Amino acid sequence: EHGKLPPQAVDLEEAVLGAMMIDKKGMNEALEILNENHFYEPKHQIIFNAISTVFKNSKAVDLLTVSQQLRKDGKLELVGGDFTLINLTQKVASSAHIEVHSRIIIQKYIQRELIKSSSEIIENCYNEESDVFNLLELSYSKLNDVAKITSNKKEKKVGEVLPKVLDKARKIAKGEITAGIPTPFTKLTEYDGGWRNDELIIIAARPGMGKTSMALLAALEPAKLGIPTAFFSLEMSAETLVSRVASMEFKIYNDKFNKKGINQFDEEKITTSLDNIPFFIDDTSSITIEEFQIKANRLKSEHDIKLIVIDYIQLMEVADKKGKNREQEVSKISRGLKSVALELNIPIIALSQLSRAVETRGGSKRPLLSDLRESGAIEQDADIVSFIFRPEYYGMTEWDDDDHSPCEGQGEFIVAKHRNGGLDNIRLKFTGHLAKFSDLEEGFSSEFQSSMNTGIESGFNNEMSSNNFASPEDAFGPSDDVPF
Repeated sequence: EHGKLPPQAVDLEEAVLGAMMIDKKGMNEALEILNENHFYEPKHQIIFNAISTVFKNSKAVDLLTVSQQLRKDGKLELVGGDFTLINLTQKVASSAHIEVHSRIIIQKYIQRELIKSSSEIIENCYNEESDVFNLLELSYSKLNDVAKITSNKKEKKVGEVLPKVLDKARKIAKGEITAGIPTPFTKLTEYDGGWRNDELIIIAARPGMGKTSMALLAALEPAKLGIPTAFFSLEMSAETLVSRVASMEFKIYNDKFNKKGINQFDEEKITTSLDNIPFFIDDTSSITIEEFQIKANRLKSEHDIKLIVIDYIQLMEVADKKGKNREQEVSKISRGLKSVALELNIPIIALSQLSRAVETRGGSKRPLLSDLRESGAIEQDADIVSFIFRPEYYGMTEWDDDDHSPCEGQGEFIVAKHRNGGLDNIRLKFTGHLAKFSDLEEGFSSEFQSSMNTGIESGFNNEMSSNNFASPEDAFGPSDDVPF
């Protein structure tokens, strides 16, 4: 009397199977939406599987071919014989509503899967030996698997998508929106247009090259513009990271925050400019990809996060390690990061280590894509793969270009893969005692260039108009033969 039946739509399952056997159009629509697991009735699962097999063998799907396939599989009597198949085809006159019926069948399947997953979660909750954080990760993973069932996207015509593309391009041209989140470096932003939504950006380097400094800048600069940013640090505490941020921002030697201490002069440099910027730090060590997904979703809902930076990908874990080697784990992590970027519609920047092959290689020692450590699917999943290279780290004193220019205090940001753009090498300035990268022209040269740009016309023209410069007539007389 008080029992409950699982959500089901057996009558619609019969209608869909019957329509598949009498109409080719209906069969194509159903095969695109459904699979055998979506059916509640076991015999309906067997019949659907037989229809799929006949279709894959490039045979016409009808009452006879499905019956033959079931007989071949030894399952015809299991489903009730030919009588059941005939009965199915008599239940419908056409496949006009097969898509609607298929969607309802999927809805019932999702309800059953939610009940099943929830029951497992409840059972684990009553187990006193269960770790609550592992339980949270397991819960998210199970519910996320169910959510993926609903994410089936149908193809779209070019004509349907083009107006949206053009509208975005017009807004970019008018300055109403930007192509992406600004990078810390002028040339990189001009070249790439910034970090774009949905993108997974990998920044890789050997230890000591300045990965964390680069990552902090990538997060800090947008936050200073009011763009909410989250920084996941698996290697350093929040206090250490903030000390490095303060060192870069207020130009105070980094070791003063950790060893020597700051003086009154240093304190006068520190302002309140960083107090209210939307820069959030999570310093949970050994975070799993499942836990990251939970945190990222919460940050998006609570703070509307627009950019996430992770330091670094090889320190992340997976909840279920059974039968997986480290490369498979990293592959799952990279796919998970790309999925979060797509789901939240934000760029995700993840740092990565490079293998020791760089150290043993001769020549300039510039990193290559093959140097990605435990790469797995990193190169495949990433939209952008970039490297940080500082020749000075290897004792070099000049660049390997034709000019052999000095490389002291300089680095290179190498874009080695770009799914939506070209490749380039961008030289940067590196200030060691601040552990900070900046535009190479920053400082005197940029101030000089700025003054030239802003003052060349007004200053120079004023000088000319005030007759401080001699005219050709004054210098050489009225002759028409002016020498230049």
